[in-house]
Amino acid sequence: MTEQQPIAVLGGGSFGTAIANLLAENGQRVLHWMRDETQVEAILATRENPRYLKGIKIHPAVEPLSDLQSTVERCELIFVALPSSALRQVLQPVAPLLGGKMLVSTTKGIEAKSFKLMSQIIEEIAPNACIGVISGPNLAKEVAVGALTATVVASENEALCQRVQEVLHGKTFRVYASNDRFGVELGGALKNVYAIIAGMAAAMDMGENTKSMLITRALAEMTRFAVQLGANPMTFLGLAGVGDLIVTCSSPKSRNYQVGFALGEGLSLDDAVARLGEVAEGVNTIKVLKAKADEMEVYMPLVSGLYAILFGGRTLGQVIDKLMQAEPKTDVDFISTTGF
Repeated sequence: MTEQQPIAVLGGGSFGTAIANLLAENGQRVLHWMRDETQVEAILATRENPRYLKGIKIHPAVEPLSDLQSTVERCELIFVALPSSALRQVLQPVAPLLGGKMLVSTTKGIEAKSFKLMSQIIEEIAPNACIGVISGPNLAKEVAVGALTATVVASENEALCQRVQEVLHGKTFRVYASNDRFGVELGGALKNVYAIIAGMAAAMDMGENTKSMLITRALAEMTRFAVQLGANPMTFLGLAGVGDLIVTCSSPKSRNYQVGFALGEGLSLDDAVARLGEVAEGVNTIKVLKAKADEMEVYMPLVSGLYAILFGGRTLGQVIDKLMQAEPKTDVDFISTTGF
């Protein structure tokens, strides 16, 4: 009998751990790579990832290890759950081993200088690989405890989508497919910025009407931007758009929401990020997004407002006052380039 080929998960953070567990619960053998040898030893000793998912037992079919080359060589399907700032650095040394493999990015971020999404960086490093992304309202802790969850796998490669559906789809986790890889991934990166604003509004007790307005206008703004870059606007009406935006802008479990909440309580940006103890991709994304929106002349008042708060000394109240004084525009218009 042929031994089952393992699936790799690269990255020892909360989402990487949750995905590794989910795969194992679905009957897969999983090689879970992480850079920190101490973290590997802790998981082997306790069967928990105490730093990122305390209290969640790691499935026996998940093997934590720190040898990246061996991990990549043994697997054909690889989930990449690395921080955006580390992705290129980690994958480049094993680039020759990635050709022909299925590489699925779970990272929601944008590279600073190039404005490349994570799957585009992977494609640059491994041009002969099959590339996909997963995105959606997928809070790691809820995935880990088996809360009912849905996600989107997006790729131009239908076989990759089917393979990911096969290994991730289970009793508590439903996987939908899309061929709009760019739109799905861009939605996952953009929503992190708006979650910071939503967290600030919650901390300042701005009211449910205000929160709803911010989320709805965020959806219009991010769709307007994405369409200018060639994404399908309908993608943003699905799980990777409005679904992900709602959860990350309304849940205290969202890392970007937590950073925004701390800012709303009066902490500095550095202190807010330090209190979180994890990467909040929205903080890295806001500078890049503001520069790109300015370059493309896309009207993004919430992005401009958050940038002014984080780096220009403005308050959320001042930003909202400015938005409310803007000339009224149409409500739903994905093509328009103006209007809050």
